[in-house]
Amino acid sequence: MEKKEKFAADTSGRNASAWAKALIILLIGLTIAHLGVTLFLLSELGADTFTVFIQGLSRVFGLTVGTVHVIVLCILMVVMLLTTKGYVKPGTVVCAFCGGPIIDLFTWLLGGYINGGSAMAVRIVSMLLGCVILSAGMSIVINSNAGTGPNDLVAVILSDMIESVQFRWIRVGCDLFFVVLGFILGGTVGAGTVAAVFLTGPLVQFWLPKTKRIVQSVLHEE
Repeated sequence: MEKKEKFAADTSGRNASAWAKALIILLIGLTIAHLGVTLFLLSELGADTFTVFIQGLSRVFGLTVGTVHVIVLCILMVVMLLTTKGYVKPGTVVCAFCGGPIIDLFTWLLGGYINGGSAMAVRIVSMLLGCVILSAGMSIVINSNAGTGPNDLVAVILSDMIESVQFRWIRVGCDLFFVVLGFILGGTVGAGTVAAVFLTGPLVQFWLPKTKRIVQSVLHEE
């Protein structure tokens, strides 16, 4: 059985120029990923897996979804900083706070063309295409080795810890956990949510080796 490659990478040798390049690549990946998230959300066929969890918590504590989202991401970052090494990086903070504005921008650009009033075929294609684009962007973010969003780091860290299980299945397990717990707490689950649970992990693993070659050629890293 082929040994599974770990995500943790030592970036202590990077100089300022290399970090700037890596963060630019991360931002490109983040923009692509959140284009996918926007297409998914505009289809109005269900919230993404992590948002279902956030919705549930917001109803329990009586806070807005946005407020709970920031609080949960900050808690995750602190926990990961205290319990792991080499995962929380500058890009983690970028992912945590830049995603919302990117989604708002794409919603403004595309909301008039894709929405709940669009033909069902258009909404289904938007949802599926969103999953594919989100996964491609996420793979670029991961391969930049500049940091990954706190919620995405959960699956990344667990994948490194559980060497016998492929990343795709760990990601599916994490998404399923967020959805089930979020649903129990009062979050909204739709057909798109179920599709995201079973598509995101396998699609990210599909894209990882393909985008890694491109990212490494730009960063001149092995």
